[in-house]
Amino acid sequence: MENRFVYADNAATTPVAPEVVAAMTPYLTEYWGNPSSMYSKGREARRGLDEAREKVANLLGAQPNEIYFTSGGTEADNWAVKGGARYMRKKQGRTHVITSTIEHPAVLRSCEALEREGFRVSYVAVDKNGILDMEKFKAELDDDTAVVAVMFANNEIGTLQPIEELTKLAHEKGALMFTDAVQAIGSVPVNVRELGVDMLSLSGHKFNAPKGTGALYMRRGLKIDKYIDGGGQERMMRSGTENVAGIVGLATALELAVSRLPDTERIRKMRDRLADYILKNIPHTIYNGDPVRRLPGNLNISFEYIEGESLLLLLDMAGICISTGSACSSNSLEPSHVLLSIGLPAEKAHGSMRVSLSHLNTDEDVDYIIEKLPGIVARLRAMSPIYPGEGK
Repeated sequence: MENRFVYADNAATTPVAPEVVAAMTPYLTEYWGNPSSMYSKGREARRGLDEAREKVANLLGAQPNEIYFTSGGTEADNWAVKGGARYMRKKQGRTHVITSTIEHPAVLRSCEALEREGFRVSYVAVDKNGILDMEKFKAELDDDTAVVAVMFANNEIGTLQPIEELTKLAHEKGALMFTDAVQAIGSVPVNVRELGVDMLSLSGHKFNAPKGTGALYMRRGLKIDKYIDGGGQERMMRSGTENVAGIVGLATALELAVSRLPDTERIRKMRDRLADYILKNIPHTIYNGDPVRRLPGNLNISFEYIEGESLLLLLDMAGICISTGSACSSNSLEPSHVLLSIGLPAEKAHGSMRVSLSHLNTDEDVDYIIEKLPGIVARLRAMSPIYPGEGK
């Protein structure tokens, strides 16, 4: 097969869809007014903002006044975890937060910040497949728990958590439930009413909207601390002139993502075909994450006796884009905290490869990865002083 370009790192970011660019353009060139202004130019922008908020709310099973637009998932995570914990301390004197050991750094660092404020944080372990240990979770949950923060889908190994069950348990103790759904949106159905959560975050660039766009769902009646002081935008909760074009793009992309959900079975089959080939034809490989309860396009494999960074670079030279873990920390030499949490030794975690397929990928893309990957792995292992293969 001739050289081709294969983008298979959609968990890191996605290209902006042409339909999204088309929807945004009028708000960059014609309806560019300040949505807080009362004259016609401002009202044009406000109309686009209001319509986008209503669209996002409907797609998530929420009400428009429960949607707050942010700059992305990291901001929404920080706001939910810190704001929710401080709100519950002020309202009920609760000072305990529960999260998992495999959360995104935005949640983990937010929890560490709360610890410096005097909060007690429980980091609940997961099993070998990345599923939260429910018995340990129940043991940590108590009448002092303010917030439970557990992600819907893991960004590295794709494992899906039992959010509805966790929400029920959290609410029985009077705690707030927050889930980071950044990776789940567009890959699996997400409805806040069915989940029962109090807060949920999403990030536009994970589903073909522009970077710098996101949202926090906050259940009606819940008024956590405001995030930014200023002119009072986002119903006095997050001040700053709204990124109207980006928000319109976010709403359009979310609508497209939901409409494409039936395509996830095709994506799952491509993922499984690639996984089956690797596990059957490349020795010393480890499948990371739950084989069933995972995102349809996510595949995380560890190749023993090689470094993931070298694998990434050689695949890139062949025109294939993958990740060795979370793109947010790809410049770190430390092994993935997610892979360590599921019990993978550091030396094996270093050799991990994350492939994340989307609706834009094809069977030909998978064929090309299958064509190039074995030779690259063999080449790297041939240079390894610890590989127990032939000639060693």
